[in-house]
Amino acid sequence: MKRFLQLIQHCLTEVREIMPWDLAERLERSPAPLIVDVREPEEYGAMHLPGSLNVPRGILESACEWDYEETVPELVEARTREVVVVCRSGNRSVLAAHVLQVLGYRQVVSLRTGLRGWKDDDQPLVDAAGIEVDPERADAYFTPRLRPDQRHPDRR
Repeated sequence: MKRFLQLIQHCLTEVREIMPWDLAERLERSPAPLIVDVREPEEYGAMHLPGSLNVPRGILESACEWDYEETVPELVEARTREVVVVCRSGNRSVLAAHVLQVLGYRQVVSLRTGLRGWKDDDQPLVDAAGIEVDPERADAYFTPRLRPDQRHPDRR
């Protein structure tokens, strides 16, 4: 049985990652890559990369195909386009990028360090209204907050 981080490491044998500064460069090119944010809608609404597409990981597979309620046409049509998958820390995006590769997407990468790293590289994040998020608010948002019951019993 694999644990979460072991699963990530396994997927990284097939998934390429890019750093935030590499993504910033790629976004300056034409055509820019499709940015797919696989976080939950409330996470995306709090702050996200400008121009990104929110496709929660829970519906990713059906969002990639026609004829489902979750179908996201821009994603379905991106099988030959460069796709960068992002999440909070870079773990969920590795799993999602792996799924996209299995589904036939040819140019998929995951954003290493996730949106935390994007913020740490002083890149812009916007809220649901499209307004740039204050860096201090982003720092607070990306600070991990574990409840005692979420910690390993040996580390409580």
